[in-house]
Amino acid sequence: MTRASSATATVNRRAEQRLGRGHPWIFRSDVTAPPGVPAGVVPVQAQNGRPLGVALWSPASEISLRLLDSAPDAVVDAAWWHARLGAAIARRGPVAAHTNAMRLVHGEGDGLPSLVVDRYDRWLVVQLLSAGLEACRDAIIDALLAHTGCEGVLARNDPAVRSREGLEREVTLLHGDVPRTIEVVEHGVRFLAAPWDGQKTGAFLDQRDNRVLVGDRARGTALDCFAYHGSFALHLARHAESVVALDISAPALERATENAALNGYTNLTTHVGDAFDTMRAWHREGRRFDTIVVDPPAFAKSRASLSGALRGYKDVNLQAMKLLAPGGQLFSASCSHHLDRGTFLEVITEAAADSRRRFAIRAITGQGLDHPEILTIPETGYLKGVLLEDVG
Repeated sequence: MTRASSATATVNRRAEQRLGRGHPWIFRSDVTAPPGVPAGVVPVQAQNGRPLGVALWSPASEISLRLLDSAPDAVVDAAWWHARLGAAIARRGPVAAHTNAMRLVHGEGDGLPSLVVDRYDRWLVVQLLSAGLEACRDAIIDALLAHTGCEGVLARNDPAVRSREGLEREVTLLHGDVPRTIEVVEHGVRFLAAPWDGQKTGAFLDQRDNRVLVGDRARGTALDCFAYHGSFALHLARHAESVVALDISAPALERATENAALNGYTNLTTHVGDAFDTMRAWHREGRRFDTIVVDPPAFAKSRASLSGALRGYKDVNLQAMKLLAPGGQLFSASCSHHLDRGTFLEVITEAAADSRRRFAIRAITGQGLDHPEILTIPETGYLKGVLLEDVG
């Protein structure tokens, strides 16, 4: 059992107000009296002694406290984890009708700070991203096993944030066995996820709805920039005459080719190259595409890198617009948390102006149901996209 410790964390007025506005984080500078206990779950109180709830406590982290429950008498034990995880999993019901891979827990978006749980068919991949949460590992895994009946649980505890928590970065098996690759079925499209060594927890599950959106509208010749394993390209191939998956990584495109074969697609080819340089060269050659997807990695990995990232986003979208055939469609996305939706659209607008073409917005998109974005917790939302159509 994990019960709130008798050693209470006292926080200042600023932290109290932040919690009151619906954000669960309390920074080290706002803890006026830290609890003298190891990482785990502790009660939190205001400076006047008013109980504020119970939180995950990470002594080494800049984010020292992450609120779990605002009820002052909450007991964060096995039953608590079972109930909270069960509620999160139940919300994914509509997603499960279309795929065997989804995010079951989206951290703060599900009221479970610093916890990520992704399901790939009969296996789970988890990330425990704070020291306080790590102390609750056994109760979390037991609850997940009870709710899912999964055959294996893999911890992809390799993100850099673990180091800032004073935790080891590791990839380790927590239960049963997990294959090196797992076949994902997504709205009828099949591809292989790589839970042990792939990007994120094995695949980009957050773009599922956007892949379906663009795939259903695809036509003519199509281009998937920054294709990685070709998840967008596979959806494009359902309706486009031909698809080129472009990526700088030859091994990634080998997997894209394997995924195309898995679906029986013969209209998908790959090209190894830098997206910026390749699109410029193709434009000079007069090559054009009717449908283009631009889904780059996060250019802005910190606030300090944002200005350079904005130039990169504008340039890559401008090059895509130049490659787009008259009447064509462009879907552009950004997964940079530090680039907000408004600024992203401003960058796209600047690129459109420089292209000297008129683009109509057909859709503005975000994350799927299984990646909930909470209005009062902007950190839960990072993915944004826009579908454009050239109208002359």
